[in-house]
Amino acid sequence: MSWRYLAVATEAVLRAGRLQRERYASGVAVEYKGEIDLVTEVDRACELAILETIRGRYPDHDVVSEETDFGRTGSPSVWFIDPLDGTVNFAHSYPFFCASVALAVDGEIVAGAVYDPVRDELFTAERGFGSHVNGRPLRVSTAGALIESLLITGFPYDLHQRLEERLRFFNRVMGLARAVRRDGSAALDLCYVAAGRADGFWEEILKPWDMHAGRLILSEAGGRATRLDGTPLGLGPDGIVATNGLIHEALVAVVREELKPALV
Repeated sequence: MSWRYLAVATEAVLRAGRLQRERYASGVAVEYKGEIDLVTEVDRACELAILETIRGRYPDHDVVSEETDFGRTGSPSVWFIDPLDGTVNFAHSYPFFCASVALAVDGEIVAGAVYDPVRDELFTAERGFGSHVNGRPLRVSTAGALIESLLITGFPYDLHQRLEERLRFFNRVMGLARAVRRDGSAALDLCYVAAGRADGFWEEILKPWDMHAGRLILSEAGGRATRLDGTPLGLGPDGIVATNGLIHEALVAVVREELKPALV
């Protein structure tokens, strides 16, 4: 059955991606959810396209979306959708954004799809059957130490209010890794770790729709994703450490040391 779910997730992100590609760099209306937290008319158009795709097949399933609170009916099947992950990038015509859709059944992520319309890359995963980009199998990197690793991170929207605190851990990792990047789309960041383009990713606060498709794609590529303290991730908002597996314990150890008060 999960292959059918993956087919729907794939159709949904491709529909959203087509909308993103059509409107990219053409100018969009922007609204503010916070000082640096944006939403555009394209976010809402993509959400509608994804909802039409999912509810046309599975009207009784629950949906958790970034842009709209649909409420929950108690269905064991829950779709997590980010219609446009990387809205700030999109609004600035910076070419790093995507659509992301994942399905959880009985608390387990079983299918996920992430589509990057700029590079025309479709990342997919079905639990137990591996992950792929445009049909090609994905595999994580073989970097075995932080100093050999390219890492990716992101910052929460309260960065301006808590700048020193948020940068403390970033600065520590900068001194331990080969390089650190901040790209602005957690879903794509996780896919890049799955593809071996980066060796690890961390972020202190993510919403479920930011990470569930990407973390399944990563785990099916041989990687590992946990909470900041190394314990298993659930379905709610959380911090995440996601790696090729080989550097996981080392990165988690740094997180534990630097963020100890927040993890207690």
